[in-house]
Amino acid sequence: MQPFKIHILGCGSALPTARHAPSSQIVEIRGKLFMVDCGEGTQQQVRKSRLNFTKIYAVFISHLHGDHVLGLIGMISTFGLNGRTAPLHIYAPGEYEELLNLEIKTFCGGLDFEVVFHAVDTNKQQVIYEDRSLTVESIPLCHRVHCCGFLFREKAGSRHIRRDMIDFYNIPTSQINNIKAGLDWTSPEGEVIKNELLTSDPDPVRSYAYCSDTRYFPELAERVKDVTLLYHESTYTEDFKEKAVKYLHSTAKEAALTAKNANAAQLMLGHYSQRYNSDQPLLEEAKQVFKNTILANEGLVIDVRIR
Repeated sequence: MQPFKIHILGCGSALPTARHAPSSQIVEIRGKLFMVDCGEGTQQQVRKSRLNFTKIYAVFISHLHGDHVLGLIGMISTFGLNGRTAPLHIYAPGEYEELLNLEIKTFCGGLDFEVVFHAVDTNKQQVIYEDRSLTVESIPLCHRVHCCGFLFREKAGSRHIRRDMIDFYNIPTSQINNIKAGLDWTSPEGEVIKNELLTSDPDPVRSYAYCSDTRYFPELAERVKDVTLLYHESTYTEDFKEKAVKYLHSTAKEAALTAKNANAAQLMLGHYSQRYNSDQPLLEEAKQVFKNTILANEGLVIDVRIR
């Protein structure tokens, strides 16, 4: 099974603390690195993670609050100093383009690589990126500014060759790719060998949903239905529900309700308020509703897999 991992670089909320950095993650899938949000200090977190800077192909920005975007221009500057030549693709709400261009002009003159901006309509769920391995969809969220999450979904792979059956029927290696693609095999004598005898099912398709700052709303569960791993902000416990309502954030219980109603395989909490000296109360609250819940934490690397 090909690698599909989430690297947590930061999982705090607006105010950085000694325990948590602002929001940022790396989605590693089939040899490519995609960054999701880029709060202040993110490039230092990348260094600590020992991920390869040069493999970051694109950055997805959920919304224009500083704890999700202030680290981006510093990282672009570092890319320039390191001699990057490959284009860097930025997917973000459209209103960021003018400011980003001004930041690049002011702080990053003479870059040897292109920064390609892609405006994201945060009101639509649609595919905003696609390659041979995966699609990335925007997920409309409800926050104080235009905001969306991102759904990373693998494409189905090829069927697996059964080497014992290939050898049994003396099938030439030149036909392996055709058989992996689903074709039957016809022997020199005219016997048709069904593909199902020669192959086994491909690996299950995995998916990861990043749901950044948002108030709770039931429709979100349908937008991430059957997701393998759901990251959902959990800024507060229910004790501070009035603050969640006021600032359009979610509680840990509400994140768990979304995971339960979405039939998610696993839930990961994040975006913790600085008021908590321990994240354990958030975890305990969520587990009362959705048992298979874990806490995001800086340095955590989690495999996205079917359990």
